[in-house]
Amino acid sequence: MATEGTKFQVNYKLSDGTLINLYAASVAELESGLADISMNAANIKATAIELGVGASHAPAPTVASVAQAFNATPVGDAPVCRHGAMNYREGTSARGPWKAHMCSAPKGAMDKCDPIFIR
Repeated sequence: MATEGTKFQVNYKLSDGTLINLYAASVAELESGLADISMNAANIKATAIELGVGASHAPAPTVASVAQAFNATPVGDAPVCRHGAMNYREGTSARGPWKAHMCSAPKGAMDKCDPIFIR
C-alpha cells in the first residue's frame, strides 16, 4: 500500500487479471523491487494457476455449446470480431434510427472494434 513516503508506484495487470503493485520511496528501492518481481515471475504465474486463474481456466463457451446446453437455436449469425460474437444494437440518433453490430469488448477498451452498421 502506498504510504506518505511513496515516490514511485508501478502497477502490473496480468492478462489473467492478477494485479501486482510495487511501491518504493527511492530509486534503489524501486530497482530492488523490480528485480524481486522479475526473479519471482514464475512463482507468481504458478500461484495464479494454483488459485484457479490464468492459463488453467477453461475457454469461454461458444454460442453453439450454450445453445446445445439449453436446447435452444441461435437466432441469426452475428458477425464476429477478434473479441468474439458482436452484439446487435439499435437506437435513434440526431440523424435518425440506426441498427448495428457492436464489438463485445468492454466500454473504453483501447482495441475495441468499429461497429458494423446495417442499412
